[in-house]
Amino acid sequence: MASILDEYEDSQNVLQSSQQLGRLPNINIGITHSGFVNARLEEEKPIFNKQRIDFTPPEKINHLAVCNNQLCMSLGKDTLLRIDLAKPDQPNQTELGRKDDSRVHKLFLDPTGSHLLISLSNSECLYLNRNTQKVRSLSRWRGHLIESVGWNKLLGNDTSTGPILVGTNQGVIFEGEISANEGSLFNTNPDQYFRQVHALEEDGRPVPVCCLEIERGLENKYFIIATTRKRLFQFVGRVAEGSEQHGFSSIFSQNQDLLPSFQEFPANMGYSEITFYTSKLRTSPKAFAWMMGNGVLYGQLDYVRPDSLLSDVKVWEYTPDVDLSLNKPISIVLTQFHFLLLFYDRVKAICILNGQVVHEDVFPDKFGPLKRMIKDPVGGLVWIYTERAVFRYHIQREARDVWQMYMNMNKFDLAKEYCRDRPECLDMVLAKEAEHCFQNKRYLESAKCYAMTQNYFEEIALKFIEAKQEEALKEFLLKKLSSLKLSERTQITLLVTWLAELYLNRLGQLESDGNSSVFQETREEFRQFLNNSKHKETLFNNRSTIYDLLASHGNVDDMVYFSVVMQDYERVISHHCQHDNYSAALDVLAKHCDEKLFYKFSPVLMQHIPKKVVDAWMQMGKKLDPKKLIPALMNYSQMGSTQQIGETIRYMEFCVYQLKVTEEAIHNYLLSLYAKYKPDSLLLYLEQAGTHTSEIHYDLKYALRLCAEHGFHRACVLIYRIMELHEEAVDLALQVDVDLAKSCADLPEDDEEMRKKLWLKIARHVVQEEKDVKKAMNCLSSCNLLKIEDILPFFPDFVTIDHFKEAICSSLEEYNHHIEELKQEMEEATESAKRIRGDIQEMRNKYGVVDSQEKCAACDFPLLNRSFYLFLCGHMFHYDCLLQEVTPHLSAYKHSCLEELQKKLSATTLSSRSLHRAAPKEEGDTASLGKGGAATTREQIISDIDDIVASECAYCGELMIRTIDKPFIDSHRFEEEKSKSNSYYRIG
Repeated sequence: MASILDEYEDSQNVLQSSQQLGRLPNINIGITHSGFVNARLEEEKPIFNKQRIDFTPPEKINHLAVCNNQLCMSLGKDTLLRIDLAKPDQPNQTELGRKDDSRVHKLFLDPTGSHLLISLSNSECLYLNRNTQKVRSLSRWRGHLIESVGWNKLLGNDTSTGPILVGTNQGVIFEGEISANEGSLFNTNPDQYFRQVHALEEDGRPVPVCCLEIERGLENKYFIIATTRKRLFQFVGRVAEGSEQHGFSSIFSQNQDLLPSFQEFPANMGYSEITFYTSKLRTSPKAFAWMMGNGVLYGQLDYVRPDSLLSDVKVWEYTPDVDLSLNKPISIVLTQFHFLLLFYDRVKAICILNGQVVHEDVFPDKFGPLKRMIKDPVGGLVWIYTERAVFRYHIQREARDVWQMYMNMNKFDLAKEYCRDRPECLDMVLAKEAEHCFQNKRYLESAKCYAMTQNYFEEIALKFIEAKQEEALKEFLLKKLSSLKLSERTQITLLVTWLAELYLNRLGQLESDGNSSVFQETREEFRQFLNNSKHKETLFNNRSTIYDLLASHGNVDDMVYFSVVMQDYERVISHHCQHDNYSAALDVLAKHCDEKLFYKFSPVLMQHIPKKVVDAWMQMGKKLDPKKLIPALMNYSQMGSTQQIGETIRYMEFCVYQLKVTEEAIHNYLLSLYAKYKPDSLLLYLEQAGTHTSEIHYDLKYALRLCAEHGFHRACVLIYRIMELHEEAVDLALQVDVDLAKSCADLPEDDEEMRKKLWLKIARHVVQEEKDVKKAMNCLSSCNLLKIEDILPFFPDFVTIDHFKEAICSSLEEYNHHIEELKQEMEEATESAKRIRGDIQEMRNKYGVVDSQEKCAACDFPLLNRSFYLFLCGHMFHYDCLLQEVTPHLSAYKHSCLEELQKKLSATTLSSRSLHRAAPKEEGDTASLGKGGAATTREQIISDIDDIVASECAYCGELMIRTIDKPFIDSHRFEEEKSKSNSYYRIG
């Protein structure tokens, strides 16, 4: 058998489908009014593309069912052909094995494509599962001619249908369940149960149940739709949670006392058919279409409504060429925007939006009359068959022309929704919507739409100007401005300037009308426009133009606001100062903290609001440079009021004491202010400033001159002390207070001569100027450098000894006491010298015993092999070992001395060897003398070397203490040992 999905028929079908109705006319290449370039470069494929399957059935096709890519067809009397559309080259043929004259009445295939019900004309029903070849009879169903089946989409699976509904030709609705399992020993039938749940009637007589549909809503609510020839019934009810397996009988029992909700139409074709549209796989249907005698009932499915599933219902009557007596529609299929009606020789596609026929496809007579049309809800393909041929429709881009229909219906939102990916169509919709709103005097909405189109800018602007709709024009310009790119600077500049003018005109009009609320709203809107960050650069580059516009309208408040937005604070502050609003100017300064503006406007502000200005300066803290504020302070402190001077001093004190400013100019200026206006604080400042030159930040010479000019002697004394001019300090202090002079006299602690000189100055002043002997005696007691004989010359000749007899006696007593102390010290020194001489004599006679087995503490070799040192601590070292231990730790000076001594020792050794050679007899005495001199020198050198090397034990002396924080291995040697160990491990 040839494959059912082989190559399709040639181009005749494509040519026929290109003649479909209702398509958009071809648009010529060129620039349209909207500015878009439109061109059809190739012929668009038709929405409904028919393809004939290359398949010649061996027998007549009686019936066909498709679902979930599973196709089943009944051929002849006894043959059933099943095809998995995923494997079209592997068809499966099954014989029904019927010996009577019964024929297949209808085929029913469930949504999973697994369960096939075969309704026979003799009121029997057969069952065939996809995974088996065995056709099984449903014994409980016998005696009922099945017309429709309502499948269970929720519980149906490959092995079981779950509870389903079955409609018969007598109007009876049964509930049943079919299982593909073989069952038990006593029950081998696939039908689990089969019971009647309801019966439908028309005009008091039973009628066939043409269609059944089961849908689930929210909160376990179920909707059951059943149709007869001219009635559509709805059964609504809830099923308890977890009891879905028990079926739908409870829903019918809930509606038993009341008549079910139904819709009835007068015309009757003898049958009806209902179809549903599902937008996505495994979701609930969104719309339905019911083909009956009066036309097609179309509507949406609303699962939220409590009593009915159907909403927005309307009837599309059949076209005039449809004669129910001769040319009745056979079948119907619903898509997203069309329903397809099948007639005996053609297919008509009717748009659900306007009821117009958009496509009509006539089938050739050679295939016979069309029998039925089915849509696969999974694959989305539409299948049509005759007795000798099978066709299918591909539906492509069904929504591509919908936008135009919605546009013509003035449903612009829907039109825009369906042409978002086609800018030229979207522009046409927006243009028509804008024109529609303009004609209906909805100018603001029209402006918004016009701004999104590509229509000529000038034409639209003139349109609103002629209509005197400035608000709409403003809205249009705003929207157009927001759509411009940053690179379109010229256009942005034009629109920004125009909008500013419109806003100002509107504000002036509202202000003159006295409409305060609208005026405030408009002003707020205008300020938001000026503060828009997107256009900030444009406004900044053209700020002079905006200033001119604001000035021409006399809008001072908005000009100030714009200056703030542009951060042109200088203009704002100048404006406030010109209007004597100094507090507002200071507020702007304090808010934006611009140091340059502070320096510029502080002189003016300090003249009028000094306290607030100083508070602002102090709040700025270190951000301001006090040196740059001094000109303003000096200018107004000289000619200003007491308040200005006080605030100036307050800020200077803040700089010195809080900010810790070290600038000399600041401190000098504060000194001058203290000297002129606040002398009580001058001395306190000088004392706190420090007593050493390194701590002081003011100019000492300037301070001294300033204090001298104003007669502040104590301050001058303090400055003299800092400058270490002690004589000048004492001389000046004696003019103020003797105690102050005494404190100055003790300052040169390291110079006793100077101290004595200063105290003599004080004593002379006391004796000669004040003529107070007691005070003079107190000077002697205050300074231990002065003696009675030092001040005697200052007393006049007539003064008797009685005045200072006590001083002389106390002086003599001090001399005696001092002599006794010296005698005691001499005795102690003599005794110490005796003890030292004894210790030296004892050390000369001290010795130590060295065993023959003793070893050097450094090299661990026998000690007696060569010369060695023995220390009192018990450590013993060879001479060369001790030299090696001590040498690295010697200072540079001792190291050089040691090298020099070693060189001298080597030289004496060589000279002693030369003297041991044979010499002439007459030179014997001379050699003897030279030898004795060399020996003496050699012993002295060795003694000096011993003093350097062996002054202390290398392991017990200070040398070991000094090297306690040094590593055992120096860093260079440590790195060498580390590299050696690493190389060893790598080799290992």
